[in-house]
Amino acid sequence: MTFILRSIGYIFGIGIVLVLIAAGAIGLYVSHISASLPDYTALRRYEPPVMTRVHASNGSLVAEYSIERRLFLPIQTIPDLVKNAFLAAEDKTFYHHTGVDPVGIIRALITNYRNQGSGKRPIGASTITQQVAKNFFLTNEVSIERKLKELILSFRLEQAYSKDKILELYLNEIYLGRGSYGVAAAALDYFGKSVQELTVAQAAYLAALPKAPNNYNPFRYHDRAVERRNWVIDRMAEDGMITAAQATEAKAEPLDVMTRDAAPHMFAADYFAEEVRRKIAELYGEKRLYGGGLSVRTSLDPKMQEMARRVLNAGLTKFDVTRGSWLGPVTHVDFTPGEDWGSKIGDVPALYDVPEWRVAVVLSVGADEAEIGLQPARDGSGRLVTDRERGRILRKDVAWKRMKDGKGDKPTRPASKLSDMLQVGDVVYVEKVDGDVDGEWRLRQVPEVSGALVAMDPHTGRVLALVGGFSYAQSEFNRATQAWRQPGSSFKPFVYSAALDNGYTPATVVLDAPISFPDGNGGTWSPKNYGGKFAGPSTLRLGIERSRNLMTIRLANEIGMPLVSEYAKRFGIYDNLPPYLPMAIGAGETTVLRMTTAYAIIANGGKKVVPTLIDRIQDRFGNTIYKHDERICEGCSAEIWQDQDEPTLVDNAEQILDPMTAYQITSMMEGVVQRGTGTAVKVVGKPIAGKTGTTNDSKDAWFLGFSPDLVAGVFIGYDQPRDMGHGATGGVLAAPIFANFMKEALADKPAVAFRVPDGLTLVPIDRITGRRVSAGTGGAIIEAFKPGTAPGEGGFSFIDGMGGDSQPKRATAEQEKAVYSGTGGLY
Repeated sequence: MTFILRSIGYIFGIGIVLVLIAAGAIGLYVSHISASLPDYTALRRYEPPVMTRVHASNGSLVAEYSIERRLFLPIQTIPDLVKNAFLAAEDKTFYHHTGVDPVGIIRALITNYRNQGSGKRPIGASTITQQVAKNFFLTNEVSIERKLKELILSFRLEQAYSKDKILELYLNEIYLGRGSYGVAAAALDYFGKSVQELTVAQAAYLAALPKAPNNYNPFRYHDRAVERRNWVIDRMAEDGMITAAQATEAKAEPLDVMTRDAAPHMFAADYFAEEVRRKIAELYGEKRLYGGGLSVRTSLDPKMQEMARRVLNAGLTKFDVTRGSWLGPVTHVDFTPGEDWGSKIGDVPALYDVPEWRVAVVLSVGADEAEIGLQPARDGSGRLVTDRERGRILRKDVAWKRMKDGKGDKPTRPASKLSDMLQVGDVVYVEKVDGDVDGEWRLRQVPEVSGALVAMDPHTGRVLALVGGFSYAQSEFNRATQAWRQPGSSFKPFVYSAALDNGYTPATVVLDAPISFPDGNGGTWSPKNYGGKFAGPSTLRLGIERSRNLMTIRLANEIGMPLVSEYAKRFGIYDNLPPYLPMAIGAGETTVLRMTTAYAIIANGGKKVVPTLIDRIQDRFGNTIYKHDERICEGCSAEIWQDQDEPTLVDNAEQILDPMTAYQITSMMEGVVQRGTGTAVKVVGKPIAGKTGTTNDSKDAWFLGFSPDLVAGVFIGYDQPRDMGHGATGGVLAAPIFANFMKEALADKPAVAFRVPDGLTLVPIDRITGRRVSAGTGGAIIEAFKPGTAPGEGGFSFIDGMGGDSQPKRATAEQEKAVYSGTGGLY
């Protein structure tokens, strides 16, 4: 008996020793693991990656930029309904445990034991605190060591942070599928709502997602998603978070999840948004752009942006169908009779920013009619719908008369029949024929020619609309900001402005006649007017109205090209314009945005403006970190209202052009619209000043102009500059687009005359001769003169352009006689 007791005591002692050794080993192991754990106190400084959101001037969303789509919400702003849904689904004892749920662990151990050999992934019974520890500091590795680290970190997090703080981190960090992180982004993505607007059923569905978002995709696994949502609703009811009646009503609610682009964007604003994205990246870097949670308020006017896209595309399409050639189908597919043609074209990319067009495939074709099948739509799950829609194209609705033969740009061959242009299996773009014609479609193609349109507030430089091409989906190259093109005659107003600032008047007479200069290579440069004609002595006004090259070159030679270069730099058109005479008629290269800004300076009376697409940027905390408007506002920071006067804005912009000169050149450009090369703009029916621009061989066509409070610039040309054809001038191509835009943009605005600055003298003169006449005389106009420069005060001046003198010259009797007997500059 004594031996047995001794043996038991011996065994017990050995057991205690082994237990102590095991405990020591476990302690050392845990200590080793603890030493390698990350610093959990870093969460105090944690700023999760939050998407940058870009808004239009009216507050509507333009674009979002992120790697992880997340909107961070403080716990106080998350409704109890949403919090309770996640607690019911993930951790109903969250507010009572110390980071670990022992009952849940035991339940998980039993479940994992039963699932041995089944191939199922082991479950971990993680609390919300454990999930925060894993998501922020650990990996998804399935191992005992990782689980131990998770447990240790959970205890430490519970000691360091409040329950609300841990729940806040969880609800903002958790991945909920479809690229959305956190409840705020997921609520917008799945339901188009803020978290405050979610119903019980919607909150329960979001709470069903953390475990396996892809397994509960409502489009692929609808029944499974509803079942899991209803399970969460039942848990909420069991835990007393909602009533039984609320649960019954919620489970009866259909699971309607909206389809939404991964990167939302405003229709027609892609070129604008991309310029904003580049600017933010330039200011703050890519990391802050995609994760800094910036709130960007832009200058974009959505209504005006849509107008700009529509009128530019209409102009480009008109040019293409009247002057271009049919380029052929988008692609070609083969299918046998009876085969589903819809699935064949289902993946052909459509131009999402040209919604008027549809993708279609030719099913049959004859001389005068073709049957087409339209690309099927997709349902919410992304699958093609089963319905098939057909239509027809008639030869009478096809405007192209020629086809490219594949041997170059110019050679073409006639296309008298539809069967010459199309064959069965060709995939094309089509547009519905106007009117109530059922099933009739018009053939379309992306024009070879492209262009740009920019609209701006001339007083602030705020870009209200910017279109950089026909379709961003087809080409991301921005012709408004990235294309460097010759402005041609649209540069001339700045040569004339330099002259008017330096002693010349709108009535100064310049000789419009042949002129030659040494070209530096032993030859001569002999510029010509458009059309090859010349008009003899003519006033500056007539020179700009009729866009006379020879007059402009003589004027530039007289005042000196260094002065012209200085003005070009002052207006921001060029950074450093070489002082060569061809530059005076727009031979240098610039952008549409720069030219539009320069015209804005004339429109606002000569004050410098800096173009901007961004009004204000705020950081994730609401602090303003960027503001474009630098005007001083006296009284804007008043704390209370005490019947004080309205705040006064002090405009501290630099005056870079004499206001009198600005009005003079504006008045002269009004003449361009009323009588000159821009008469296509008269249809606007309101005061408009502007200037056409056309370069050699009609490679570039421009029109830039403005009303008193809106300036716009239009450019048309091939991306690889080439001749657009005879008569393809700024007045023919660009001016009608400008006119259509301004007519619509100013439709609800009153007609406002250009503001005349103090000090100018308004004098009736003969617009052709520049001589003072009596009011009411035929051909007389009211011209604006600076003090002491009106005819009869400063003398009649005549410039032949060959003297090199920078001052106006008095005409001789012979020259004066020639002026009065001249042709008047008409051609």
